[in-house]
Amino acid sequence: MAPTAVASKPKLEVSVDRPTPYTFDLGILLANDPNPISAASGTTYDENDQPITTTTTSSGPAVTTTSEAKEAQLAAVARDAAQSLINQLLTTCPLHSAPQGVLLTLPHPTTPMPREKPLPPPKQPTKWELFAARKGIKPKTREQRRMRNQVFNEQTGEYERSWGFDAKAHHKKKEEGIIQQDWLVELKGDGKGGAAGGAGADKDAEGGSGKPEKVRKVKAGGKPFSNKKRKMLATK
Repeated sequence: MAPTAVASKPKLEVSVDRPTPYTFDLGILLANDPNPISAASGTTYDENDQPITTTTTSSGPAVTTTSEAKEAQLAAVARDAAQSLINQLLTTCPLHSAPQGVLLTLPHPTTPMPREKPLPPPKQPTKWELFAARKGIKPKTREQRRMRNQVFNEQTGEYERSWGFDAKAHHKKKEEGIIQQDWLVELKGDGKGGAAGGAGADKDAEGGSGKPEKVRKVKAGGKPFSNKKRKMLATK
């Protein structure tokens, strides 16, 4: 017996004709078909929304009561609409090649989309905004705000911060020993930071600043000596 040939699916038409033409909104990939479904497919329905076929058989006209015919009809209508949308995109939208492939540029949408909630009311301007608008004061840019606390150092030829973190005075205090250089000090000896703590314990006792007396008093829970009391202690 010869092997039976596998029946191939028939190719559908690329061009789609409708009694009333489609309307498109290519910005949102919308194809609107104004034709009724029964008129688009040549099928009518009864009062129970069931398709009625006009095919005659030996027993008379047949009435389809299943929903399979309706599903097939909807699929055919959707296929024709998608084919018309693709044809419209390829004929009206510009195409250009890119490393990712061929790209298609869509136009701006024309269909107004409804909002779930109303538009928020406009924000009232502050007193400063009103004053700035009246005086013609414009807000500073990010670069202007960054350069506001920058000072040019002629020795190094670079800009340095005049205040805040990593400022010029901060580096000067580090060089003079007022601010502790090392943020982490390894304790030597017994490793508990006690009397035998070594260099780390000595540095911690000094506080790493130019005011060891004040630091020791604050760490002990007391208040630093006032100038009057310091003079009294110095005269004794």
